[in-house]
Amino acid sequence: MATRYPPVGFHFSVEFGGFANAKDVGFQSVSGLTQKVPNTGTIDEGGETRFKHRLPMPAEYTNLTLKRGLLVDSGLIQWFKDAVEDFIFKPIPVTVILLNENHDPLQAWQFINAWPTSWAIDGFDAEKQAIVAETIELSYQYFKRMS
Repeated sequence: MATRYPPVGFHFSVEFGGFANAKDVGFQSVSGLTQKVPNTGTIDEGGETRFKHRLPMPAEYTNLTLKRGLLVDSGLIQWFKDAVEDFIFKPIPVTVILLNENHDPLQAWQFINAWPTSWAIDGFDAEKQAIVAETIELSYQYFKRMS
């Protein structure tokens, strides 16, 4: 069966290096797959006064944001708790994988040395019948696109 083009954005998985627990990979949404070259630097050249050389500066990356239903006994949350409460940071690789209709990987992005920066739980509301969701934010050194 042919793969749809363009691919759908609702069929994906997330893998955390060092966490073998299958329930830690199911997320409702993933955002922050953004990299950009924000500025240019300038360099003066001796003897040349008409202009300055403009060069690209290193890329900047936004934080990776993951959202899912709250899990009480999650190894991932223990990793967060260690970082936030005990200030013990253990950077790990995180991979986001876009899947096709047969659950085969189409494209993947690996986030190098990710660590937790924020963990938020949605508010509680007795008037709504909604699942309690948690939002996890990760910082990382850089990410690379994988085939």
